[in-house]
Amino acid sequence: MKQKFRVRENARFQEIRQQGKSLSDRYLVLSYLANGLPYSRYGFVVSTRLGGAVVRNRIKRQLREIMRLRMLTIQPGWDIVVIARQAIKDADYHLMDAACARLLGRAHLLL
Repeated sequence: MKQKFRVRENARFQEIRQQGKSLSDRYLVLSYLANGLPYSRYGFVVSTRLGGAVVRNRIKRQLREIMRLRMLTIQPGWDIVVIARQAIKDADYHLMDAACARLLGRAHLLL
């Protein structure tokens, strides 16, 4: 995923979490807030409680790929933060993809 589509600043992560709306399921928490840009940006949070660096990086890579493949079907103009929950350690790629699709649909962010 290109850097222009990433939420990078900690202050923006905090703003999205505090002022935005949130939805959750067993695997993920999805927070979103309008950004006023002609494209959406994405951020990913995987806590150290989920495991070591190898586990956390694998989860982040998979989540980034899921969102990259869905970028064309997500409405522009949103900052979206995806937070991994403990149960995601046991989930495979397809369960993560289904969880993302479900949450994006519930948030009415899909075109």
